[in-house]
Amino acid sequence: MALNDPTEEINELTGTLNGIQDVLDLDAMRKQIEELEDQAAAPDLWNDQERAQKVTSKLSYLQGELNKIEALGRRLDDLTVLYELAEAEDDPDTREEADRELAALKSEIGALEVRTLLSGEYDAREAVVTINSQAGGVDAADWAQMLLRMYIRWAERKGYPTEVYETSYAEEAGIKSATFTVKAPYAYGTLRGEHGTHRLVRISPFDNQGRRQTSFAGVDVVPVVETTDHIEINEDDLRVDVYRSSGPGGQGVNTTDSAVRLTHLPTGIVVSCQNERSQLQNKATAMAVLQSKLLERKRQEEAAALSEIRGEATTSWGTQIRNYVLHPYQIVKDLRTGTEAGNPGAVLDGDLDEFIESEIRWARRQETGGEA
Repeated sequence: MALNDPTEEINELTGTLNGIQDVLDLDAMRKQIEELEDQAAAPDLWNDQERAQKVTSKLSYLQGELNKIEALGRRLDDLTVLYELAEAEDDPDTREEADRELAALKSEIGALEVRTLLSGEYDAREAVVTINSQAGGVDAADWAQMLLRMYIRWAERKGYPTEVYETSYAEEAGIKSATFTVKAPYAYGTLRGEHGTHRLVRISPFDNQGRRQTSFAGVDVVPVVETTDHIEINEDDLRVDVYRSSGPGGQGVNTTDSAVRLTHLPTGIVVSCQNERSQLQNKATAMAVLQSKLLERKRQEEAAALSEIRGEATTSWGTQIRNYVLHPYQIVKDLRTGTEAGNPGAVLDGDLDEFIESEIRWARRQETGGEA
């Protein structure tokens, strides 16, 4: 039985994991966990529910990250023993089990390595995601709803809480727009590469002649605003509209005019919220989303100004980033990274990690001019 020696690969993975541990600083992570545990144990913690949720969410995330890293180290140690056992007993089944574990560890350590690349100013923040239907009529509205489901499913797979702030339903099918948050640390850094136009090609289920239809939807990703951010909004710059929340097909789901739409007149940015029970709560939530969008606008303007000083070319955030083709063949392809998947159904069900990790590495190369 000809066996390849896996020692070199295991040593390389061990070196990569050690590098990740150095970058993430596990001692500092453990100290932060202890501090958060003390805060979580405070009897008055839940007097401020928003702060309590942030503390418990951050604690859960850091505990999960630490456990994941420590478990990977133990699995690498166990893998060496498993290969030794397979060789000593000349056991093909054990060797096959070890090979599967090696492949799994390569994938998981590679994914963890991507996390160390999230070092942007706002990368550690939670994310606000807005999806808008674009060209393509009813198919585009349906496509926007498919994208909403894709991202919610992705977050569910990760165990990340989400909250939908507003959904504007189209008349025939699908949605005109939707805004939701992903409430997990580094959600913004992870998802910011999804910002742009997504293109769908398929046989339209709304065309009685069964013709192929191309549809477009835009995805906007911004970081959640924190109290340390200085984003001032003059009330005179706002137009506030209140209206009654509605469900699919325009049916009323609320008997009071509690939904709120804010229009920021200087920029033309429009945000809405209809998920809270009171008009006051909806306005506060909409204001937070508006602040997040203005924060991202400010960041983009600063980046563009810096690029101009350096003489660098800047790219538009509104460009097409990914194709989803369901007919005449099946493929999902990212136009920046070249990453492809031959199973669009899995991608649309939230299997996005390969695309997201490739985006993060690609973006890091663009920023540094080197290898990620």
